[in-house]
Amino acid sequence: MGLIKLKNIKVYAYHGCLVEEKKIGSDYRVDLKVKADLTTSAESDRLADTVDYVHLNRIVKEEMAIRSKLLEHAAERILIRILKELPMVDKATVDVSKINPPIGGNVEMVTITRSKNR
Repeated sequence: MGLIKLKNIKVYAYHGCLVEEKKIGSDYRVDLKVKADLTTSAESDRLADTVDYVHLNRIVKEEMAIRSKLLEHAAERILIRILKELPMVDKATVDVSKINPPIGGNVEMVTITRSKNR
């Protein structure tokens, strides 16, 4: 087994329940971890034998571009696509963070974490 991690994927998106969030958007950070058997790729040195992190990054960016009221909803869509499109992945965990959320205080970010197994 092995892990592939994509850390601090930066996106600008329009998630949230407030009207202002829909109009002006926010900065987001996405961290992704996938578990897969990397034994073959470790020996073969072939991209076809592993989980392509370019594909993972594309899924994150495409799903974050679709507006959701809740971060949980965006995270769930990311996980569903990963398991659907990348059959080598046994488990995926995603953290979606809203930077400087509009919650009436000085908060660096708010983060939700979701995981899904095959």
